[in-house]
Amino acid sequence: MNRDKNLPLTETVYYILLSLLEPLHGYMIMQKVEEESGGQVRLAAGTLYGAIENLLKSKYIQPIPSDDKRRKVYEITDKGREILLMDMRRMEHMIAVTKQSFEKGGEKQ
Repeated sequence: MNRDKNLPLTETVYYILLSLLEPLHGYMIMQKVEEESGGQVRLAAGTLYGAIENLLKSKYIQPIPSDDKRRKVYEITDKGREILLMDMRRMEHMIAVTKQSFEKGGEKQ
């Protein structure tokens, strides 16, 4: 299996894509990322908007029309969903292999 050159996603990008499974504007993305990560990932505005710019260039997200002209709203694209699922499967495989290794070698604490 050939691995996509864009994998692995950074933790920040992973959570941004995950948050955009529903359309959100920047501030809501920051809140959703913090919530979904259990407070482990807190985005500063500069970090978020730099990531958004890169995700737009990669066509992983797209802006969508909004009634509020002061806020840009974004959503994940099909390409973004695909890369998010690929990274999830990559991590699931890593977890499964790790569990098997611990079971074979006996977990020591």
